[in-house]
Amino acid sequence: MTRPRDFWSRRKAAVQAEAEAEVLVAADQVIAAQQAELEEKTDADILAEFDLPDPDTLQPGDDVSGFMAKAVPDRLRRRALRRLWRLNPVLANVDGLVDYGEDYTDAACVIENIQTAYQVGKGMLAHIEALAADAEETTDDVVESESDTRTEPEAAPVEPDLVPEPVSVARAEQPEEFDLPPAPRRMTFEFEG
Repeated sequence: MTRPRDFWSRRKAAVQAEAEAEVLVAADQVIAAQQAELEEKTDADILAEFDLPDPDTLQPGDDVSGFMAKAVPDRLRRRALRRLWRLNPVLANVDGLVDYGEDYTDAACVIENIQTAYQVGKGMLAHIEALAADAEETTDDVVESESDTRTEPEAAPVEPDLVPEPVSVARAEQPEEFDLPPAPRRMTFEFEG
């Protein structure tokens, strides 16, 4: 049976956690100071300092792991990854089956002052109803003009003897033996209880 920790062991654990948190904060401050210092330097100076090649001159098979260090600024890391993605045919040639792979936020495709019949909350219903009413009015006008100008001929009665009989389709002969693969065997399990 485990005993609950007493006051002094809990206190010791809390002091140790505070010390670890202080170390993490100090490390974050050091990294932030290094990042601020690197932001002031040019890319060429940073590449020389970390002994890294220019990301734009990377070739297939070059190692980009040096750009993934925390001390390297994000702008250089992104340039190296872009170059890697362009060089690798697996990453560069998207197959087109990726959902949301296109940039639908392209401002060049936006049409200024576009007018549409769509209404928020109503959709296209009012527009479609107006089109249907216009179509109905035009068909009514056409029917009225046609009925005024001509008379309808009487329909001739259809004799039941002249109706064609349905034709039956003969089945093609099938060979008696088929070359089918064998049916899969069923596996049974017996459990002893």
